[in-house]
Amino acid sequence: MLDMMKMMGKLKEMQAKLREAQDNLQRIVVTGESGAGMVKATVNGKKKLLAIEVDPSLLNNNDKVLIQDLVVAAVNKAMDEADVRAREELRKSTEGMLPNLPGFDISQMMG
Repeated sequence: MLDMMKMMGKLKEMQAKLREAQDNLQRIVVTGESGAGMVKATVNGKKKLLAIEVDPSLLNNNDKVLIQDLVVAAVNKAMDEADVRAREELRKSTEGMLPNLPGFDISQMMG
């Protein structure tokens, strides 16, 4: 019975750390660039798009397809980097609490 109580305590501790890690994801802010920095997309660790910056010279060009492609590329780069940073944050938050099981990725549980 004592082991079960100890395990429940660890579970509650882990839940608190995971909640804290999720809250910290909003503070992770990354920017992805495309077109040599002419388009920048900024996202947070929860993969919410925060801002898009487009160099005015692109707007004068009136090349709609080019602008769309650059925006998509910048957003994808930012999302990829946010994903990496979010995984790092979650790994740090749960370090030592969970066994290192191959194929077990806690970040997939965080939605």
